[in-house]
Amino acid sequence: MKIWGLPAPRLSYLRVSLGLVALAFAGLMLADMQISVQHPGDELRRLLSGFLRPDFLAISVSALIRTVAFAVLGVGLGGSVGFLFSIVFARSRIVRITCAFLRSIHELFWALLLMQITGLSPLTGVLAIALPYAGVFGKVFAELNEEADLSALRVLPSGTSTLSAYFYARLPVLAKPFADYTLYRLECGLRSTLVLGFIGLPTIGFDLDSYFKQGDYAQAGALLMSFYALIATRRLWARPLTVPFLLVGSFFSLPAGLNGGSAMANLARFFGHDIVPAPLRHGNLSSLSPWMDTAGWLWRIGKGQILPGLIHTLVLSQIALVAMALMSLVLFPWVCLRFAGPLGRPLGRALLVVARSTPEYMLAYVLLMVFGPSMLPAILALTLHNGAVVGYLMGRQADALVFRQDAPSRRLDLYFYEVLPRLYGQFLAYILYRWEIILRESAIFGILGVTTLGYYVDAAISDLKLDVAFVLLLATAALSMTVDFGSRWLRAQLRIQDFPRRLSQERIAPHLEKAQFSWKA
Repeated sequence: MKIWGLPAPRLSYLRVSLGLVALAFAGLMLADMQISVQHPGDELRRLLSGFLRPDFLAISVSALIRTVAFAVLGVGLGGSVGFLFSIVFARSRIVRITCAFLRSIHELFWALLLMQITGLSPLTGVLAIALPYAGVFGKVFAELNEEADLSALRVLPSGTSTLSAYFYARLPVLAKPFADYTLYRLECGLRSTLVLGFIGLPTIGFDLDSYFKQGDYAQAGALLMSFYALIATRRLWARPLTVPFLLVGSFFSLPAGLNGGSAMANLARFFGHDIVPAPLRHGNLSSLSPWMDTAGWLWRIGKGQILPGLIHTLVLSQIALVAMALMSLVLFPWVCLRFAGPLGRPLGRALLVVARSTPEYMLAYVLLMVFGPSMLPAILALTLHNGAVVGYLMGRQADALVFRQDAPSRRLDLYFYEVLPRLYGQFLAYILYRWEIILRESAIFGILGVTTLGYYVDAAISDLKLDVAFVLLLATAALSMTVDFGSRWLRAQLRIQDFPRRLSQERIAPHLEKAQFSWKA
């Protein structure tokens, strides 16, 4: 491969790592890291004091139930649509692009758009989770499809159709991985549902927003602890056998009486007027003038909003990415038996579970009250949450290692000379995978006042300039999809993947070879 006629540099773990660090240092020169609160320590002490003395009487059981209901129905709908996408994912470019677009827009942005159509209704909350999750499920289920053991195809009779081969030979093998991943996404859905409460939906987040604004940290601490308990016990109440009861119970637990308006009339107005560029709404489309005005309109949006928002989003996400990587390298020994020991590992795991169970948006929301509006709270929030996620995964990988008899006995030597070199490829895979996720989160911090793309999206929606907001969301999606493509390209160049390949190496029946290749990406 050549770039401008010159041979491209060969990528390696070291070069990619140094490149990411260099970009983060360049971003630090552009980042606003100012602490504008005069006495941040006082507010932090009040916050911690309230959390240490939680007021459990303030817990709203109905808000907890609604949080579960929105998550169960949103993830269930998203998983069902994603499953259908996954069947044709490898053969349809349109489906792959659709999945990439759906997952590139954050749930909060989907909710803000859907509120213009369905109002502040239960349907808004369910669809805001289901739409991006459908894109995620479609991609992940397709990857699991590709990596499944194909040996069962050998026993099918001649003439078996591709669809029958899938449902009789592949789906039984994939049922457990699909169920496990769906239940994992339910935990993510609970975090997403909590965040939706900050824009008015009646979940735990709605009450948290009220308590934080009033400075009632004891009540907020109690609600957060109840949410952590909900996440910690997920494996007990969310099981394959309880799923039907959860679905039915969630449907009847949705709030009633919220303003939804006439959805069909709102939908027609949204696509027929609201998102149509203002210069095209009343002009003569057969003449050149409105199209020239639209070009100027787009230029002003690109120069005044997309470009600065894009730069700030990239700066914020790049700094957070490297900070998260460094934190995960520090954290993962805390959950590794070889380093933390039988007593320290449970404590380390508990701390990381709390950190990764707290949504980045809520962390940033709290830290903004402590440090004031700047990129610093957003960077800290992304670092803490994602560092805990990657650190937890790395710790599990480290526990699975089989050490040589002559492995270093000192923990520091064992870390640098044995564990880290063996796990570094997987570490880079995790980092590159989280890159696109961090970028999505960076964009939504604009709703909190950080001048990322989300700042301009929120301002446009607040001013009812939905045509401008739609263009900004398309730019956000394009940026996220570009970073996702770059991440996948880097993983391919470095020959590191998210999932181990488990395709059977045995030759299958000739009449099913076409069926095998039709599912491959």
